[in-house]
Amino acid sequence: MKNRIRLFDTQADPWTMEQTVTEIGRRIDKGIFTQHVVVNVAKIVSMRKDPELRESVEGCDIINIDGMGVVWGARLLGLGVPERVAGIDLFYNLLKLAEKKGYQVFFLGAKPDVVKRAVSNVLRMHPDIKVAGFHHGYFWDNEQEVVEEIRNSGARMLFVAITSPKKERFINRWKARLGVSLAMGVGGTFDILAGEAKRAPIWMQKAGLEWLYRLLQEPGRMWKRYLGTNAAFGWMLIKGLLTRKGH
Repeated sequence: MKNRIRLFDTQADPWTMEQTVTEIGRRIDKGIFTQHVVVNVAKIVSMRKDPELRESVEGCDIINIDGMGVVWGARLLGLGVPERVAGIDLFYNLLKLAEKKGYQVFFLGAKPDVVKRAVSNVLRMHPDIKVAGFHHGYFWDNEQEVVEEIRNSGARMLFVAITSPKKERFINRWKARLGVSLAMGVGGTFDILAGEAKRAPIWMQKAGLEWLYRLLQEPGRMWKRYLGTNAAFGWMLIKGLLTRKGH
């Protein structure tokens, strides 16, 4: 694997989408377990306050950079980040890989009706994909039973659509028992797949404005989050620039 770059005390793999998909496929074929995560502005800020989240992220085998704010911040600090690798885009690429190579896939997360519709739409897009199983994301009273269900399903890929930091903690806590080759958190991806939510238009994605699109969709819930995390990240970036100038 490539050497990671250190970004705001977080290490990440400065890979393209193609390199990431290739590496994941290589590791699965060789029987090497892969714990994957993407980092964005909110997660980098949260990791400074949440030791368990930080441990979960830093324990991952592949850490991609999601969020244009992080990409621009890294480049401003002189770090080589070729492109953003958005988690949802990687998810779609890995579904293609699973269909091509015959990897069985397990979908975990979202509401019962949402995950069911998401899986139906995956099968519509990829009729030859092998679905090992699926389960909703409200299982915390019988967590171990769900882990055993995943383990016994024969899945090679596990996609966990639960909010942060729950999904990172879940994967890190149970990775030795899951029996899969890839465990990846995908956030609200199932909601988008099921038609419950919409992704920002392409031009907003390229302009790094997906956060604004989400804010406009859920202003009451998101404004405090973005105000706090963006301000904290901006201060981290300023300190990073001052540190570099001091050397």
